[in-house]
Amino acid sequence: MNLPITDFLERNAKLYPSEVSLVEINPANQPDRAMTWREYNLIQTTIAERYRREMTWKEFDVKANRFANLLLTRGIKKGDKVAILLMNCLEWLPVYFGILKTGAIAVPLNYRYTAEEIKYCLELAEVKALIFGPEFIGRIEQIFDHIHNVKTLFYVGENVPTFADSYNKLVTYCSSTAPAVEIKEDDDAAIYFSSGTTGFPKAILHAHRALTASCYTEQKHHSQTHEDVFLCIPPLYHTGAKMHWFGSLLTGSKAVLLRGVKPEWVMQAISEERATIVWLLVPWVQDILDAIDRGEIKLEDYRLEQWRLMHIGAQPVPPSLIKRWKKVFPNHQYDTNYGLSESLGPGCVHLGVENIHKVGAIGKAGYQWEAKIVKENGEPTEIGEVGELIVKGPGVMKCYYRNPEATAETIKDGWLYTGDMARMDEDGFIYLVDRKKDVIISGGENIYPVQIEDFLRAHKDIKDAAVIGLPDDRLGELAAAIIELKDGAKCTEEDINEFCLDLPRYKRPRKIIFAKVPRNPTGKIEKPLLREKYRVQRLVEAETTK
Repeated sequence: MNLPITDFLERNAKLYPSEVSLVEINPANQPDRAMTWREYNLIQTTIAERYRREMTWKEFDVKANRFANLLLTRGIKKGDKVAILLMNCLEWLPVYFGILKTGAIAVPLNYRYTAEEIKYCLELAEVKALIFGPEFIGRIEQIFDHIHNVKTLFYVGENVPTFADSYNKLVTYCSSTAPAVEIKEDDDAAIYFSSGTTGFPKAILHAHRALTASCYTEQKHHSQTHEDVFLCIPPLYHTGAKMHWFGSLLTGSKAVLLRGVKPEWVMQAISEERATIVWLLVPWVQDILDAIDRGEIKLEDYRLEQWRLMHIGAQPVPPSLIKRWKKVFPNHQYDTNYGLSESLGPGCVHLGVENIHKVGAIGKAGYQWEAKIVKENGEPTEIGEVGELIVKGPGVMKCYYRNPEATAETIKDGWLYTGDMARMDEDGFIYLVDRKKDVIISGGENIYPVQIEDFLRAHKDIKDAAVIGLPDDRLGELAAAIIELKDGAKCTEEDINEFCLDLPRYKRPRKIIFAKVPRNPTGKIEKPLLREKYRVQRLVEAETTK
């Protein structure tokens, strides 16, 4: 268990050299829906390759070795940082492992970052090399003359920009043998960035032992075998997607990278690639169920008997949504996973497939983890009492890179303070209440938006809901609900207010706003954006009524 994670890749290359490790599906490039994806794979054309690509475990390891040796020729050494700015693609994971094989530190970047945010992260992490794709040429051009610490830029794709070197061409000339670099479990491995909801993101440093431990945690939770097929849709720059894939890495099983989230694309990928495990986000689950309800997706058109597990993470999950899912897919196992980048993603708390009767909870401490809920003074809370969730385990970050003050505030005596408010029931199951900073204090009462959001999503016409606090002269803050209706639904503010009569008076939203609920690529509601937009609007309204 103390092996570096790169050893798992090399083992798979020896045990399963000709078996498929990764498949990339780009359904937007499927020219003829009458033919199956496997039929297209037999057509040796550029169109077919742009639609579906695959790679064996041997090819995976060779590509990682070639990139590692390319980095070494450019002076990258153990402890240096190499950033990755790519959309999900077949190159992503070999690049990541190539960086690790040099002993360097992989620095995945959020593909939504602006040019200024990219520059900030490159400077904060002291990155020496950057590999990027065609979607980011414009943003890199804007900052190219200002990122002096970045000495080397590699470009993945055709039509290489003048300020970068061609990854595709150069790696073909590099050795396919793994570099002779000793890697130990305590060596630094990766820097991930926080969501940046309170300004620019913080850099989160993890060691190799955390990556390795997450492989075992994921496999323990979801019982992956060599025969499983994992469908991965979320972005690989995020710890959630990659650490769930680590279960596939540990077992040497196939994974599919799907570039797109349309319900029909998801269902077709599950059917054609024979996926057994699928990780979805709340909005995607809603979209699939809605498409089934509308008759746009007919389950009998797909091969789904092999699909055994659907799990959700990255955000609170409305119990009503899972009850609805189980009506459509009664034979599915279900799990939810809780984590944060500081704990190397999902797994520090998880529900467990055997605990479907506790839907609504995030579960108990995960494999190799401890969890408890504490008061402001650090003392444990009573059963049912709300406090801050803290966790301890092998995936706790080493530190916030170059930020000792923030590290000291977050890690105390080995415990990671998550900033999430939670409660525990009499059976030891943990329920998220809300983010500490998202709690609304209205007239002296603490209001937890997640509770109201779960209630609102049970309404038949509501697709999504977000609750935020807006300034109020009398109450300090009032609860405002941003409500996104289902397509074609007709629902008024009066209808919502009547529906909310079942809530305690102090929890009822004082303001209803019908609008789209913005979510980031990992499914989390972008509440800072909502607060900024509607607080300004609220202040303007207050001024005009004086």
